[in-house]
Amino acid sequence: MSTTSQKHRDFVGEPMGDKPVTALVGIGEILGKKLEQQGFDKASVVLGQFLLLRKDSEMFTEWLKDASGANSRQAGSCAQCLREWCDAFL
Repeated sequence: MSTTSQKHRDFVGEPMGDKPVTALVGIGEILGKKLEQQGFDKASVVLGQFLLLRKDSEMFTEWLKDASGANSRQAGSCAQCLREWCDAFL
């Protein structure tokens, strides 16, 4: 059984609001800055990219790795977090 971090539970457990990109699971300060430089300054903007990619976790993971330099674990955690948020709120 996999466990989720407190950051994951906090993100999935409430509406998106105006959360910064660093609120996303797998996105820390360094990756957050790289995404902000490309215009992805809010979690909702990254969610928009996830939705544009039709909630395809594999495509999103590859995009995030290319866009921010995230490793596979970080990108996979972020994709899982967004998928669970979508399941709960959309």
